[in-house]
Amino acid sequence: MSGTSYDNDELVFLKEDDASTVAPQTYGHWNILIVDDDEEIHSVTRLALSDLILNDKKLNFLHAYSGEQALETLREYGGDIAIILLDVVMETDDAGLMVAKKMREEMQIVEPRIILRTGQPGYAPEESVIKEYDINDYKTKTELTRSKLVTTVIASLRSYQQILTINQSRVGLEKIISSSASLLEEHSVKEFCEGVVTQICSMIGIDAGGIVCARAGSVLDKDDNGVYVLGAAGEYATYINQPLESIHDAMIVEHVNRCLRLQRHIFDEELTVLYMNSSGYEAAVYMRISGPISRVNQQLIEVFLSSISVGYENVNLFHQLRNAAFRDWLTKLPNRNEFINMLDAPACLGKCKDKVVALIDIKHFSDVNDGLGQETGNKLLRAVADRLVHTFGDAVKKGRIAADVFGLMGSAEKINPVALNMLFQKSFHAGEHTLPVNVTIGFCRLSDESGHGNTSLKRANIALNNAKKNITDNFEYYAPEMEEKTTWRLGMIRQLRNDFAERKLELWYQPQIDLVSENIVGMEALLRWPSEDGGYISPAVFVPLAEYSGLIVDIGEWVLQESCSKLRLLCDKGYQNLRVAVNISIPQFRDPRFVDVVKETLTKYDLSPELLELEITESVVMDEPQIVIDALKELKEFGVKIAIDDFGTGFSSMSYLQQLPLDRLKVDRSFVSEVKPGSSAFIAETIVTLGNKLGLQTIAEGVEKKEQASYMLKLGCDEAQGYLYAKPMPYDELLSFLADKISQEND
Repeated sequence: MSGTSYDNDELVFLKEDDASTVAPQTYGHWNILIVDDDEEIHSVTRLALSDLILNDKKLNFLHAYSGEQALETLREYGGDIAIILLDVVMETDDAGLMVAKKMREEMQIVEPRIILRTGQPGYAPEESVIKEYDINDYKTKTELTRSKLVTTVIASLRSYQQILTINQSRVGLEKIISSSASLLEEHSVKEFCEGVVTQICSMIGIDAGGIVCARAGSVLDKDDNGVYVLGAAGEYATYINQPLESIHDAMIVEHVNRCLRLQRHIFDEELTVLYMNSSGYEAAVYMRISGPISRVNQQLIEVFLSSISVGYENVNLFHQLRNAAFRDWLTKLPNRNEFINMLDAPACLGKCKDKVVALIDIKHFSDVNDGLGQETGNKLLRAVADRLVHTFGDAVKKGRIAADVFGLMGSAEKINPVALNMLFQKSFHAGEHTLPVNVTIGFCRLSDESGHGNTSLKRANIALNNAKKNITDNFEYYAPEMEEKTTWRLGMIRQLRNDFAERKLELWYQPQIDLVSENIVGMEALLRWPSEDGGYISPAVFVPLAEYSGLIVDIGEWVLQESCSKLRLLCDKGYQNLRVAVNISIPQFRDPRFVDVVKETLTKYDLSPELLELEITESVVMDEPQIVIDALKELKEFGVKIAIDDFGTGFSSMSYLQQLPLDRLKVDRSFVSEVKPGSSAFIAETIVTLGNKLGLQTIAEGVEKKEQASYMLKLGCDEAQGYLYAKPMPYDELLSFLADKISQEND
């Protein structure tokens, strides 16, 4: 016979008159492998053992006719074979011994019991073989009568069953210990519950099969109060994390619910459901057991469950802790930490191409909280999360990254501007409110090698911030130059902060001239930032950086102090009537100490307040009009002069202009530059005329040519500053300039 034969011969001898009266009984089976090159031995063995039943299990015979066929059968069945009746001499003198050696050492199959049979005992000494090959018995074929064969088989089956029980107990304990050691892992509850089922089965000597059920609650992130399968072994393993009803067995569903309702064990003739509880964490353990459990085993199970219930409480508590660390409590979506973990492993999306991460920011979400209440805001966030889950399912990874920011990771086919904007076209229901939602979206393309969640999230956030500045679209894709620009800006801010702390910033002064007398009446203080290459960084570059970082408040205070200290020195040198003009930004006005700082500085240097002129731009007024107006009125009452810088460039509001306590309008250089031979500077003329009508002095900036000065004087402009008279200069050069000017006047 070629190949391995798997004959399932189950011969049961019943009396003919009993056949019609005895109810059919369902038996399990023990797999018995007969390995012998003699067909007659197979037949005789089957005949001798066919009616043997042990522990409600009959014998199922498997057949092999060579050592190689035996190994093939072992590869297929492994530890499910209870006994191997193994001939020693087959194709070789030691073929049977080689089977035993490979089975134990190479294949690591330790459960099956081996009964060696030989017709030629001299080929393998009995004592050394038993010691070396882990076998149960070694008999010659002649001495194995039916009764002795039955006795040997029964003893071996019991030995096999004990080994299985020990191994099963070990596996159950390993699962419980493993789950306890990894309580913060996603599968800890499942592993623990599966270990409980396996261990109980081991204690009472049955095949592992059963389920642990509970009202899942936070364990499975379910909002309902239904009963779910938390862990299972055997045929029920596929139902883990599913509702109990998905098993489609009315009896199991009924008795599990009954156990949870009665809060006690149920030991019935046909089933067993065990109750487990610790500090309110309860579960029902359904066991697939045919027939009643002995009182001793019941007591053993009760003791075991009493001990293990604390472990069940722990896995629930740790699972809740894990959820708190990695789940958003409101939407049940992964939180920022878990989303970063998913970004660290983009392969979790499978083989989809063109992976993308997107950050979705809900515009004006704070208005919902402020206007309709936080509960409505929470309902809106849940509605958005539900729509994301319903729309994308498991194909897209989702998370709540911040208060009103959601994250998505998936294929570009699903995550793109068109798809996401379509998703938000329809309004959302938040309680009794129906709310339209507008969003801003930042995209970042991922590669399989990305593997840096924080980096990917940072880039998507950079794209999101750029999208918020986009006036045409509500989205942006990350591009390296965005990050380079951000990196450059942060580097410049850091350098500015360091240079300011090290007092490297400089204050230069540009004289201001009376157009009629051409005498110096004051100077504007201008901030300069030296660069490492010996030049200077433009104020148009670093002033916005200082405002963005908040450093402008400290720098502005330093400029005020430095200007007043130098003005004091000028007064002491005889220049009594010169004023200094200092530029003020909106962050300085927002500083509650600003007005007091100005007053204290003037007092500190014993300066008359009218010698200080604060220059503000129109944009400053438009940003925070009331704050600016209130501060300037208080300073005006103190005696400080107020000027509007770059007047006419900011689409001035006449209503604000009337409210401001102004002394001077500065005509912007762009309007002065329009003064050319044969042409009129209409805007410059309008500003000067307006100033005169309002009783304000006017000063022209950027005067570089005599014809410009003459034209502005003709218009009625009072003062000027520009390269025609003097460039901005450090304080020491200003002293020399003033001295030369006085000398020229004296001459």
